[in-house]
Amino acid sequence: MTTRLFRTMSLAVALTVASSSEEVPKAPAKKMQRPPRPGVKGPGIQSPMAELKPDAVFPVEGVPDWQVVTEDAVWVSNGPKNSVHRMDVKTNKVTANVTVGKKPCSGLAVGFGSVWVPNCGDASLSRVDMKTNAVVATIPVGPANSEGGIAVSEDSVWLPSDAKGKLSRIDPKTNAVSAQIDIPAGSFAAVYANKAVWISGTESSQLIRVDPKKNAVATLIPVGPKPRFLTAGGGSIWTLNQGDGTVSRVDAKTNKVMATIECGIPGTGGEISYGGGFVWVTVFQIPITKIDVKTNKVVRQWMGPGGDAIRFGHGSVWLSNLREQNVWRLSPNMLR
Repeated sequence: MTTRLFRTMSLAVALTVASSSEEVPKAPAKKMQRPPRPGVKGPGIQSPMAELKPDAVFPVEGVPDWQVVTEDAVWVSNGPKNSVHRMDVKTNKVTANVTVGKKPCSGLAVGFGSVWVPNCGDASLSRVDMKTNAVVATIPVGPANSEGGIAVSEDSVWLPSDAKGKLSRIDPKTNAVSAQIDIPAGSFAAVYANKAVWISGTESSQLIRVDPKKNAVATLIPVGPKPRFLTAGGGSIWTLNQGDGTVSRVDAKTNKVMATIECGIPGTGGEISYGGGFVWVTVFQIPITKIDVKTNKVVRQWMGPGGDAIRFGHGSVWLSNLREQNVWRLSPNMLR
């Protein structure tokens, strides 16, 4: 979040003046604003967020951010509160608040009966048992960057853990790092799909394919500038490119870029998710962008306040409204 300071300068009137000169009051500091994102222009594409009516609103005091979808819930992290919250999909209520490490950040992942929570404040990884809603292990490895991601495969948890270029493989049987893999420096987010671990190389503008059998980089794929967040679905890996606001679609079998999709959302922050036949992207100012995976085009965008994390699950789109301190559950029928 960006802290903005406002100063009000008052003019003091002296009753006695030693000289005839007067001090000129300083002008108020200007409010720092993020440059406007253009989005995608076209008939029927852009609409205001105010037109959307969520099926449910989950109040989360603090900063509700990263999400993960589990079998019967959606979990959301809360950095200032050092916690994660469990949102029940049947009752549409927050049913558990779990204290984890300091300042959870850089994504959430699910696997091996647990939710895995990277923590930036103490460079740790918390393992939360989903049956007891309690931390059962704290692993001394932290994320490479606060804006990244974590992945789970059939037998391991994968976390980019050093901005200089390290991918940590964690064994869920021992709750310990079993391997550290060299990757390009400035690589921050991870997703697992098609028997491979995929890493976004933000500083190298590449999608990195890691072979879990060899614990080594298998392929480097040039994508759009500064890819940060990524998702898997439809036989593809999708990267949100912060450098120019595009999304790159990479075929997970051929390692080839299939499409570069203009979204008009350059800049920091945001997230991307696959589900329901669409790719969903969020950033401040344009909280929801909807991409049709059949045409590789943006079909709708909603403009206004809200957003910064998004997931699709349980037949709904889940939107973390970080600044508004809540999470929305939205029906796809509302997002046509």
